[in-house]
Amino acid sequence: MKFGVAVFPGTWSDTDCFHVIKNVFHQEVEYIWHRETDLSSYDCIIIPGGFSYGDYLRCGAMARFSPVMDSIINFVNKGGIVIGICNGFQILCEAGLLPGVLMRNNILQFRCQNVNLRVENNSTIFTNMSKSNQVLQIPISHAQGNYFADKETLYSLENSGQILFKYSEENGSITKESNPNGSLMNIAGIMNSEGNVLGMMPHPERCCEEEIGGTDGSIIFNSIIHSISTGSIR
Repeated sequence: MKFGVAVFPGTWSDTDCFHVIKNVFHQEVEYIWHRETDLSSYDCIIIPGGFSYGDYLRCGAMARFSPVMDSIINFVNKGGIVIGICNGFQILCEAGLLPGVLMRNNILQFRCQNVNLRVENNSTIFTNMSKSNQVLQIPISHAQGNYFADKETLYSLENSGQILFKYSEENGSITKESNPNGSLMNIAGIMNSEGNVLGMMPHPERCCEEEIGGTDGSIIFNSIIHSISTGSIR
């Protein structure tokens, strides 16, 4: 099993992702520079957080045109697994691999804190090691994490089980107060209709070790590893 971590100019969560895949989950992993185009050796690609190309224009708008993105689109179309975290989520939306957009937080502040996420669908590549409605505590670190889509898209996401995580209270209640950025329907993470692409604003790679505050993020990576190793890919 082999992971690839995409790196754009301005990416800064690449080393965190590389560390947990190699040293916590003991899987083979390599960095993928944004000019590389051969992704044939990878089982899963991580697009990590950061400020790709300085976040000029819209977040992710310039990274979408890097050579590696055409290859990632082809990788996805062939059934490859991709997870985009924070800026990675923004890039996936800009590339059309996920619907909707990420706008500036409604409070116009950069938010860096732990949040609670309720698992909305635990029958996916990314959540199969979780329990239904389980609440995970995972940190966020973003200024433009406010998810927006039109009503038809939101309806489709909800009814097809593509919303994987919603911001919630510790007890799982979905409230306005638990929403850190104004995302519609408290959306924190979604997947594509084929089920092989996840975009999420919280950072699971930052909570895979007890030494740094918790291990809830490991549920997501262990779910991916389980799906690949058992061949149980949706």
